[in-house]
Amino acid sequence: MRLILLGPPGSGKGTQAQRLVHKHGIVQLSTGEMLRAAVAAGTPVGLQAKEIMANGGLVPDEVVVGIIADRIEEPDARKGFILDGFPRTVPQAEALDDLLRKKHLKLDAVVELRVNESALLARVEKRAEETRARGEEVRLDDTPEVLTKRLAQYRSLTEPLIHYYSERRKLLTVDGMMTIEHVTREINRILTALGALEPREHEDHAPKAAKKAAKAAMKASKKPARKAAKPAQKAAKSARKAAKAPSKAKAAKKTVKKAAKKAVKKAARAAKARKGAKTAKKVAKKLTKKRAKR
Repeated sequence: MRLILLGPPGSGKGTQAQRLVHKHGIVQLSTGEMLRAAVAAGTPVGLQAKEIMANGGLVPDEVVVGIIADRIEEPDARKGFILDGFPRTVPQAEALDDLLRKKHLKLDAVVELRVNESALLARVEKRAEETRARGEEVRLDDTPEVLTKRLAQYRSLTEPLIHYYSERRKLLTVDGMMTIEHVTREINRILTALGALEPREHEDHAPKAAKKAAKAAMKASKKPARKAAKPAQKAAKSARKAAKAPSKAKAAKKTVKKAAKKAVKKAARAAKARKGAKTAKKVAKKLTKKRAKR
């Protein structure tokens, strides 16, 4: 993921950049820090920049681009980066596009934090008043006067980048006047929708510790599953018994019916036998009377 955060001074670019760095494991590339690091390392571009700065001159765009070219080749920048302080002008943006094209890389998005300048000035004025009330000295770069100058400089030099990246369909605008948390969520949402944050990317760059923890959690989850399986098996057994109950009742009903039928037949035979016995008794009585007459 390769990003540029755009916005006037005080819009929260630094805060959001740090959150993206922490969440996605990318690096924040500050041109000022990169220049100082290149000078300290004594690289060819760094030595060139050192000579220019020693003479009090501004480091030209081609030197800054050369330093960026060296920096993005380092291992920690392979996952992605956020450019801080560059590009500031359209020519710098064009130079950056040429650099990325030569390296077969692409810029995923340019996120603009749009803010209300009047609100920014009011915020700085309030902060300055609170600082004075505490008896502390107000920082020279944290006054409404300085901010007004910086905002004017932003409008003249950097604001044209909004049109530049909008034409190239790279610009994504976020309301920078929301809370820090809301701005963070909105940036992540639009980057995900854009495809700059792909699930595969997260898997490839997931820390080993996170993978290990996930494996341990999976292993631990198997034990409760086995315990939970026992009551389920018991319940299934009861269900099978319950299912058999209707068939047993049916069989019992059939047996009772059969036994009742058998009992009726037996009773009928007994009744017939009693009737036959009665008839035989009558016949025997008649014979006895006849013999008595003789």
